[in-house]
Amino acid sequence: MAITGDESDKWMTRPLGRAPRGLSAACRSLGGMSAHWLASVATALRRIVALVAVSALAGLLVAGLALPFAGLTGIAARGVATGIEELPTEINEATLPQRTKILDSTGKTIAYFYEQNRVDVPLQEVAPVMRRALLAIEDSRFYQHGALDIQGTSRALVNNLLGQPTQGGSSITQQLIKQILVAKADTRQEYAAATEQTVARKLQELQFAMAYEQNHGKREILESYLNIAFFGDGAYGISAAARQFFSVRPDQLSLTQAATLAGLVQNPSAYNPTLAPATARERRDTVLRRMAELKEITPKVARRAVAAPLGLRVTETPNGCVNTVAPFFCDYVQAYLLNSEALGKTRTAREEQLLTGGLTIRTTIDLRMQRAADTAVRERVNPTDNAIGGIAMVEPGTGKVRALAQSRPMGRDSKSGETYLNYLVPESLGGAAGFQPGSTFKSFVLATALKQGLPLSTTFDAPQTYVVEEGTVQNCDGSDVERWEVDNSTGTGRFDMYLGTQQSVNTYYAQLEQLTNICPAVTLTRDLGIAVPEQDEVAPFTLGPTDVNPLSMAAAYATFPARGMYCPATPILSVRDRDGRSTEFPASDCERAFRPTVGDAVNDVLRGVQEEGGFGAYNGLDLDQVSAGKTGTTTNNFAVWFMGYTPNLVASSMIAGANDLGSPTSLAGQTVGGRPLLFDEIGGSSLAGPMWKRAMEVVQQWLPDEDFRPVDLSKLGGKAVDVPFLGGQSFAVAAEQLRQLDLVPILALERVPNLYPEGTVATTEPGAGAALVPGQQVTIYLSDGPAPPPPTPDPDGGGGNGGTDGGGPGTGGGGPGIGGGTGNTGGGDDGPIP
Repeated sequence: MAITGDESDKWMTRPLGRAPRGLSAACRSLGGMSAHWLASVATALRRIVALVAVSALAGLLVAGLALPFAGLTGIAARGVATGIEELPTEINEATLPQRTKILDSTGKTIAYFYEQNRVDVPLQEVAPVMRRALLAIEDSRFYQHGALDIQGTSRALVNNLLGQPTQGGSSITQQLIKQILVAKADTRQEYAAATEQTVARKLQELQFAMAYEQNHGKREILESYLNIAFFGDGAYGISAAARQFFSVRPDQLSLTQAATLAGLVQNPSAYNPTLAPATARERRDTVLRRMAELKEITPKVARRAVAAPLGLRVTETPNGCVNTVAPFFCDYVQAYLLNSEALGKTRTAREEQLLTGGLTIRTTIDLRMQRAADTAVRERVNPTDNAIGGIAMVEPGTGKVRALAQSRPMGRDSKSGETYLNYLVPESLGGAAGFQPGSTFKSFVLATALKQGLPLSTTFDAPQTYVVEEGTVQNCDGSDVERWEVDNSTGTGRFDMYLGTQQSVNTYYAQLEQLTNICPAVTLTRDLGIAVPEQDEVAPFTLGPTDVNPLSMAAAYATFPARGMYCPATPILSVRDRDGRSTEFPASDCERAFRPTVGDAVNDVLRGVQEEGGFGAYNGLDLDQVSAGKTGTTTNNFAVWFMGYTPNLVASSMIAGANDLGSPTSLAGQTVGGRPLLFDEIGGSSLAGPMWKRAMEVVQQWLPDEDFRPVDLSKLGGKAVDVPFLGGQSFAVAAEQLRQLDLVPILALERVPNLYPEGTVATTEPGAGAALVPGQQVTIYLSDGPAPPPPTPDPDGGGGNGGTDGGGPGTGGGGPGIGGGTGNTGGGDDGPIP
């Protein structure tokens, strides 16, 4: 709220204004006199009356300040005087609202938050010409008088009476006091009291001004005024005004620019140069002529300046995130700060600090990476598609969020696809509930198994369909979970951790989860920042039943290249207060989730997705640098994910079906990025993967070209035991040996031809020497005795070598140790040991 020179004098000028109007009317009634002569007489009479009025006013002011209205008579006057005597004489200065500035990781401004667009600057950082221009038009005797300039007030009154207003009547100190009172007003009633036009209020301001001048020097008063004054267009203080209207710092202001700004403080609305340029220019010229009159500039310089255009170069200062270069990263920063007690104990206190505290907040965003992510998302998913595309980038070992990009822009125009929902971050920070991540959760089961001591060679027969029976796995309160039947979509066979992960085999991971049990995997996932609700402690946990977001997933996956160190995602590097002092702000609190060797092993397994035979490599997702990844596709294709990373950066890529309200829907049958999607085309590596590749192929040029640490196998598999050699033993003896190793013996229904006596152990699956962990099954095959000799060849031809299906030993595709062939299973590579 700006104070104007005219407003501060209304209580004085209104009563005295009636006499001149009456004299003019009287003069006009005189007949027979020339108009020129009448005008001269009226002007002379007006000056005489003005001088008399000013003399009376000066006496009244002096008397009022020395002894409040001692000259007034009557009960009303005595009441006013008593009220004035009871008013305080000192004012507690208000802490002025300051604009908060958000910077990128290099120090470039990306956003502002403010209640008032103001940045305080010291007087030495204001151009001298700006100081002279302001004093010329508002208080030319500022350095010669005290809180009240009786001479200046009198001159202003005379000029007003003569119709020649050029300068306000209130001193700079008086105007400052009124601005402070307005700034301190927290309610409408306080604001009304600070701006009411009464004799008592005016004299209170004078008393405050007198006390203020006793405790503050002139330069300090001028500095405070320049910082508190409102210049229009939302610009508070000279720094914001210089930037708003002329795109310069306050120490760079020229004469014409300074004159323009000096002219605004009296009435920012009326003289607004963007809305009323002609009026603003006229006001500027008034300032210039006043400067020439006071010999602050020469008449020649004044004439040249008056002839110059306004020369506006407006720089808007957007408030908030909507029009920034990274709106949803900015939105994440704001929500993150408002949820942090570092800015205050309550949310209200944090909001006030953010909007008025004048903070300088340096963030983690890398605008190069942000642009790459924006481009990738924009090219793959359109704003109005029934889908959301999103990428989040996080630095391993620090949790620094480098980029956040989503396909729906920020705004309220829903028909254009705009939204205020931030689909990239947790619901508490962005409002969106998230989407299921599919098989990307298999990496958490993998890490749990390795953490428990299972070796990378942990092998299972992975059939097309597998059933996890009720009672075989439990949730975190020890209760059995329901039966789960799961199918494969990527093939069957025998798989170890490498192949089972590379091909994302569901029935392999269902069995691996049975070994680890559900709760350890759930607990690790929670330790990595994913909020898993109790209802998701189920057998299909490995297929990702929990709604998640790209940022949380990126931060969780960053634990793998960080070799077991989990660092919560953070957008903040530093926070400084209005005086440039560092504000204590908690850094990302990294904690160890598992041993470094476990992280190395996970990286080694997941890099297989990006190498020959993996879905990533098949879809061209490999980079020039070493990379690793994991795909994810949900049931009914509601969402697809690609979690890819290098040793230095994790990027989560998600495309999820969502209607215009953000509710999940299937991607099947949708047109995404101008491309109709068929059910069979929807997959993590084929849809989300290319969006990841588009961003990372650009970003990799700014990353150190490093490799993952090699796996130290000696530090893995501590829980593993070797399958013993059991050939020729009875089933009972063999089964007992396996039980002593906490392995589960299973008797195969079929027998195999073997040199061992019929009914004894012929071989096992896995074979002797295989590394297993307690709880794994070992299938025992009993011998059917030696195979019959091959038939004598018919000299006339015909016959065969083992029949249509059998084949000779070692020629088929059976498991290790199953010799001789069993129909269409074929032979194994390891024949029986005699």
